[in-house]
Amino acid sequence: MTAPGKTRRLFLLAAILAAAVVGSLAVGAVWLRPTEVFTAVASPSESTNPAARTIVNELRLPRALLAACIGAGLATAGTAYQGLFRNPLAEPFVIGVASGAALGATAVILSGWQTLVFGFLSPIPVGAFVGAMGAAFLTYSFAAAVRSESVAGLMLTGVAVSTLLNAAVWLLMAWNDQELARTVNWLMGSLAGRGWPDLRQTAPWIAVGTAGVWALARPLDALAEGEEVARSLGLRVRLVIGLVLAAASLAAAAAVAAAGIIGFVGLIAPHIARRLVGESHAALIPASGLLGGILLVLADALARTLTAPTELPVGIVTAALGGPFFLYLLQRRRV
Repeated sequence: MTAPGKTRRLFLLAAILAAAVVGSLAVGAVWLRPTEVFTAVASPSESTNPAARTIVNELRLPRALLAACIGAGLATAGTAYQGLFRNPLAEPFVIGVASGAALGATAVILSGWQTLVFGFLSPIPVGAFVGAMGAAFLTYSFAAAVRSESVAGLMLTGVAVSTLLNAAVWLLMAWNDQELARTVNWLMGSLAGRGWPDLRQTAPWIAVGTAGVWALARPLDALAEGEEVARSLGLRVRLVIGLVLAAASLAAAAAVAAAGIIGFVGLIAPHIARRLVGESHAALIPASGLLGGILLVLADALARTLTAPTELPVGIVTAALGGPFFLYLLQRRRV
C-alpha cells in the first residue's frame, strides 16, 4: 500500500474515533438527544438542560477520552510486544504484563502509600510500571531459557507468569480483606467513576509510552525479521529490546493503573490494523492505537447500556469479544 493510502486510512480511523467518542456521550442509563450532547459540548454555559450538561461534561466526556487513551495505550503495547517477540498472540494480557502491572498497583493501593515518588510521580502508576516491567522480563527470560520459539511457546510462558502474578495479587487481597471488594472491582477492569483527574494523571504516561514505541518503529521492523538480521544491520539489539519493553510496559502499566485489567484490546486492534495498513510499524503503531481507542470507547458505551442502570465492568465486555477472537487466531495458525 502506498504512503498516501495509509495516511488516508489513518485519518479515517481518527475520524471514526472522534465519532465514537461523541456518540458515546449520548448513551448510558440516561439517553440524550444529539442536540443536547452538541449543546452541552459546544456551549456548556448556554445549555438549556443543566442535567445534560453535567452528564456530558463531568461524567461521560472525561470517561470517553480516558477510554480512548487507555485503548490506545493497550493496543500500542500489544503491537510492540508482537513485533518484539515476533509472536502474533503477544499482548499485555496474554504475556503477563497486565498481571504484573496489577500486582504492582495492588501492592501500592493496599500498602496505603501516598507519598509522591521523586516529589511529583503518583505512586500507583510507578508501582504498576515496575510490576509490568518485571513481568515482561520474566516472560521473555523464561521463554528464552527453554528456547521456546513457537507461537504457542511465548503464550504458554506468559500464561504461567500471569498465573503466578495473579496468585500473588490474590494473596495480597487475602491479607487485606477490608479492601477486597474495591480491589476485585478494579481487577475486573472498569471505568466507572473515572473523571477529569484520572484523565490528567493517565494521559501523559500513555502519551510518553506510545510516543516511545512509535519512535522505535524502524528498529521494530528490523527485529521483526529476527535478531540476526537486526544485528547485521548494525542494530544494538539488547538496547532496543530494553527500550521497547520500557516504552510498551509504561503505556500498558498506565492503562492498568487507571482502569484495572482490560484484556484483549492489545490483541484485536493490531491484527485489524495490519489488514488496513500493512506490517510497517511506522503506520501500524498509530493505526493500532486509534483502533484500540475505538474498540474501548465502544466497549465502554456497551458496558454502560447493556444492563442499565446497572453497569458492567468494561473488562467483561472486552473479554467476551477477545476470547473468541483469540480462539480464532489459534485455530487459524494451528498452534
